[in-house]
This record gives sequence, C-alpha cells and structure tokens, in this order.
Amino acid sequence: MTSAVLISPNSQSDPQPKSRWLDQKWLEPRFVVLTLAFLLTSIVGESLGWSRELVLVLDIASYVFGGIFGAKGALEALRERRIDVDMLMILAALGAAAVDQWHEGATLLFLFSLSNVLQDYAIGRSRQAIRALLKLYPAEAKVKRDGQTLTLKIEQIQLGDTVLIEPGERIPVDGLVRSGRSSVDQAPITGESMPVEKVVGDKVFAGTLNGQGALDVEATQSARDTTLARIIRMVEEAQDSKAPTERFLERFEQIYALVIIGGVGLFIIIPPALGLTDFASNFYRAMVLMTVASPCALVISTPASFLSAIASAARGGVLFKGGAYLEGMAGIKAIAFDKTGTLTQGKPAVTDLVSCCALHEDELLAVAAAVESRSEHPLAKAVVAAAQARHLSLDAVQDFQAVTGKGIISTVDGREVRLGSITYLIEKNPLPERLQEPVERLEKQGKTVIGVVREGECQGCGACEASGQRADWMGIIAIADQIRPEAGQIVHYLKSLGIQRVAMLTGDNPRVAQHIGGLLGVDAVYAGLMPEDKVRVVKEIEAEVGPTAMIGDGVNDAPALATASIGIAMGAAGTDVALETADLVLMGDRLQLIPYALKLSRKARRVVWQNLSFSIGVILMLIAGTFLVALPLPLGVLGHEGSTVIVVLNGLIQLLLLPEIARRRMTT
Repeated sequence: MTSAVLISPNSQSDPQPKSRWLDQKWLEPRFVVLTLAFLLTSIVGESLGWSRELVLVLDIASYVFGGIFGAKGALEALRERRIDVDMLMILAALGAAAVDQWHEGATLLFLFSLSNVLQDYAIGRSRQAIRALLKLYPAEAKVKRDGQTLTLKIEQIQLGDTVLIEPGERIPVDGLVRSGRSSVDQAPITGESMPVEKVVGDKVFAGTLNGQGALDVEATQSARDTTLARIIRMVEEAQDSKAPTERFLERFEQIYALVIIGGVGLFIIIPPALGLTDFASNFYRAMVLMTVASPCALVISTPASFLSAIASAARGGVLFKGGAYLEGMAGIKAIAFDKTGTLTQGKPAVTDLVSCCALHEDELLAVAAAVESRSEHPLAKAVVAAAQARHLSLDAVQDFQAVTGKGIISTVDGREVRLGSITYLIEKNPLPERLQEPVERLEKQGKTVIGVVREGECQGCGACEASGQRADWMGIIAIADQIRPEAGQIVHYLKSLGIQRVAMLTGDNPRVAQHIGGLLGVDAVYAGLMPEDKVRVVKEIEAEVGPTAMIGDGVNDAPALATASIGIAMGAAGTDVALETADLVLMGDRLQLIPYALKLSRKARRVVWQNLSFSIGVILMLIAGTFLVALPLPLGVLGHEGSTVIVVLNGLIQLLLLPEIARRRMTT
C-alpha cells in the first residue's frame, strides 16, 4: 500500500527495502516454466525406462520449482495464524507424493502456480499513477524572498512566498495572482476545455499551464496541501477502498482450507482408531481425498474465464487491467461521463461564421486566420485550422500586438485589424444590430464568440448612422469544443442495455454543460466541478442507483476514476494519470467500445458462475466417490484434472468466439 503522505512532490520513487530473492515476482513465471519442463521430462523418462533415481530427481525438481512460492505463501500465512489455499495445495501435493503419485502432485502445483501468475500479470499498476501525477510538478520555481529572486525546490516554497510564473511554465503551487495577466490551461485540474483568463486576485492551481503572460503568484498552500497533492491522496484512498472484496475472498479461502484439512485429518485418525480399517489403506484413501478436494479447477476457473474475456477484449480495443474489473463492469447500474475529451473531442473548433452586411464569410475567416497565425492560443489555432480546411490563402501580417486577455491589433494588407472579445471591441466599435442577435444566441449555447473589426470596413448597415461613428465590423466567429459524432448514439444505446442513469460531469460552466447535455440526452448534468466535487458526485450516484462507472481522460478525473466502482479511461487522448488509475482503457478513444465492454463483462460473469458451479459439483462428486466407491487415486486425479480442462475450454469457447461476433456488430 502506497503511503498517503506526500513527502516530496518531486520524488520519483519511494524508497523500498531490500527484499529476499523469493520476493522477486519476475521469478515466479520462470519457475512455472521450469516446473512444466521437469514434469514433462519425468513423464517421458519414466516411459522410456530411465532409472528410478533419475526420475525421482526430476520429480523432486518439479515439486521444488512448482511449490516454492506456494510454500512461502503458506508459511507466511501460518506466521499470521492463517491457513489458506496455498497450504491446502502444498499438502495435497505432498500427499500425492506420499502415495507415490508424483506426477499428479506436480501437475497440481503447476496449474496452481500458473493461475497465480496469470492473476498477478494484470495487477499492481496503481502506484504508477502517483508517479504520473508527480510529473505535473516542476522541479524548481523562481521565488521572490527578502528582495531577491531565488530558484528553490518546490518543497522549499513557503506560505506567502511570491512565485514568478513565466510564459509557458507549469504553475507549481496553489495561489492568488498578485500581478500580471495571462490565460491558464486548467484542463489537468478542472477539466475546462478552454484556457481561463487570470488577472489580479484570481486563484490558480498547481499543475496547470500558464499561457503567454507573466504572473506573480502568492502561494496560499504548501506543496503537500495543493489541489494536485489532494488528487494524489484521493487516488490512493479510493484504490484502498477496493480491499473489502479481497478480504472476503481471503476469508472464504481460509474457511475452505480449514474444512478440507480438518476433514482429512479426522479421516486419517478416526477410522483406524475405531478399528474400521487398517492405517495404511486408510491413509491412501485420505490422500485421495486430499487430492480430489484440492481446489485446482475451482481456483483456475475464474482466471481462465476472465483471461479469455480479457484477451478477446484486447483484440477489440478494450484493455481490462484484471478479472476483478471485468466482473465489476458486469454489475454497473450507472455511468458518469467526463465531458471534455470524452463526450467531446477536447479541442476548440470554429462552429459558426457570421459576416456583416455583404461580406463573404471566407474573407472574414481569411483575415481572422491571418491575424491569429501569429498567436499560439488554442482559439487562434482553431481559427487557423478552419481557414486551412477551406484552403484559404492568408495575407502577410505587420505590426502584430497582443492585448493580453482581450485580443490582437495588427495590420493586414495595409489596413488595421482588431480581433478579440466582443467586450473589448465594442469599446471603440459599436456592435451592429445585425450581429447582436447572433452574439447573444451563440453565447447562450456556451460558445466562445470573438469579433473581427477592420479599418474602413463599414458598408452601410445602419450602426454608423445611429451611433455617429464608424463600426467597421467584418463579423463574428464562434468557437467551441466539438461533440463526438457518436456520443449521442452511445448514450442512447447504453440506456437500452439497462443502464439506469447516464450523467455528465465537467469543470466547465453550467451554460456550456447544459447545452451539450441536452444535445446528448444524458439524464443528469453536473457542472463547475473540481476534482473533489467529481468524487462526491460519483459517490452520490452510487448511493442512489448502485455501482457506477466513471469515464474520463484527464488528471482531474483520476480521483473519480479511482473512486467509482469501475474507472474507464480514454486511451489515445487520456493522460498518464487517467490511464494508470483507471480499471480499463478504451484504446483508440472509441466510445463504441463501452457497450461492447459491458456486454462482454456480463457474458464473462455468466461463464464464471457456470465454471464455479461445475468445479464445485465435480469436487463434491469426487469426494463422494472417495467415500462411497473407494475411488482410486488415478481416477481421482483424472476427474480433477479433467474438470480443469473443461472449465478452461468453456471460457475459451464462450468468451473468444461469441465476443468476436458481438464486437463486429458493435463497431460497424
């Protein structure tokens, strides 16, 4: 378990104590291979008439490599006064050896250790989320202190220090702007799709990216108490909350092992003590009982089925990080979507062009793109991209001047052009009546509206005569994040699959969120959310509806992804933190894979219950045969191993063939 205390935001890894060589997890799969190799060699050698001593050495080697990790786990459990399935498997294998059935015992150890390796393969990546989060912290920052400008480590910044944030730098602390003006990309923390203008008195967050302006920020939180640090702690706490399921499985494991070991022990002692049978034949029968009662098929039935489904899902573009998450997906009752980058494309694009009077909209766009081509602002890039899509030629720009937080003044083809917010432009150029209704309508839709004014542009629309001055408006351009084309259809289809509530969570303003939510047909819209607010909303939905899946792609989504019953990350566009924190990843950012993953998980859960029921039934039948018909050990092993093969084949057939057909239907 990762520590919940953030010692240093720039530490790249936590110090780990030196471990013994048996603690190296990379050894276990190699030992599984060696177990199989020695077992097969022993079987072949015995059939070829090799000496008994050589065959015995090979059998012992297969036992050592196949049982060493199980024995280690059993001994550790005993030190904690617990008995688990590891102990049961070791005793079953030793019992088989005691009655000279080495091959059967080695087979049990091989299958058991193989199942452990397969289960461990997709587990244990959550700690990488912490390292990914820490990458958002710069290593150092410039701090004004005692009349000097010092370069300090982040953990050395104190409350009240003034931190200098230069253009393009990542902000290292939570604080208040004391001087300067700039746009800040807050998407990593709040999920807002557009950069936010920051002026004196505004709050900024650690981990966000400064734009083209310079800021002096007063630190209001230490490194361990920033919003980003809280995100880290929430990820850790939410991941730890998944432990009750593990504790339940451990309790079941202990009960099962205790019942079998106690039963076999009583069976060894009581019949001979009562004079019902001789000790030698009864001990043989007890070893048969120990062997047939070993839960090999029971243990491997779940990972075999889930790994078949996981392999099928991976072929279709869905990466499950473990069987527990595959099973958990099957019980989902509600789904909460992040907006930016999930239901939307995550980058602004030109949506509307409204030219003034008789001006063609291509000319409006070409002039605006020429001016914006000198800017690195995301809105500017959207305007330039729109012009490029129309193959418009752009004139050269002279005298480029950026007015921070307001707009741009430049000269294009010898004429002054002013571009920027409507509020900024109407200070000198009254808004023509023709453009007033479009501006109000587009802003109500949550779009960012910029205007373009060009000297000498007035073409008699009436605004000039009414105001006594020239308006010179070319027109307006609306820019907004674009909804994914398939998003609305996916929301509708999820409801048809029985999802009781589909919600949208976003850090954007309510007007933008409500407009997009209405277009998509979601059941609930939650706007203006900080990371901790998303966690709260997810918990509320789970309390009202049931198990909830959270789908997101940003750092700000990480706590909610970890808190939700199932966290789903958008693969290609998702941040490292979201990908590491999530329980499954949609590779290629295809929302169409969500219904596919849901249907596959439900199918996998049914197959798992089939296999569990079958495995338990076979164990009970073999135990009954041991008592009622004196089942010989070879037949007991055959029935035991046969049930293992059947459950594996059942998972392969149902979870590799049928999902392939379903996937083709879902993605066409």
